[in-house]
Amino acid sequence: MEKSKLTREKKISLYNKLVGTCPGATVKGDTIPYTSLNGHMYSFLSKQDEMTLKLPADEREKFIAKYKTRLAENYGVVQKEYVVVPDSLLEKTGELKKYFAMSYDYVSSLKPKPTTRTRKS
Repeated sequence: MEKSKLTREKKISLYNKLVGTCPGATVKGDTIPYTSLNGHMYSFLSKQDEMTLKLPADEREKFIAKYKTRLAENYGVVQKEYVVVPDSLLEKTGELKKYFAMSYDYVSSLKPKPTTRTRKS
């Protein structure tokens, strides 16, 4: 993949704009911005400044082929459900938002993960 012309700050700004297109989605995390629902993370901006998106298997392969990208890899581990979003697509919020919504819908269909935090009463 080519070296990005976008700064981390610009990517964070574009990521926040994208998340804003999906009602119910909110950005969490200070150093690694991410979104999650019911304990499932579905997008994040990695330390390598790559935006990643969790997609269902059938859409994952189509996305990789269409945008000539790959599965995400962090800390030497391939994350088989996550694709790397090319910077050129990150800059096209209108085109990318359908994939973000697809990711949100996908995790909405997953069984919630149990929380490890104790709730305050």
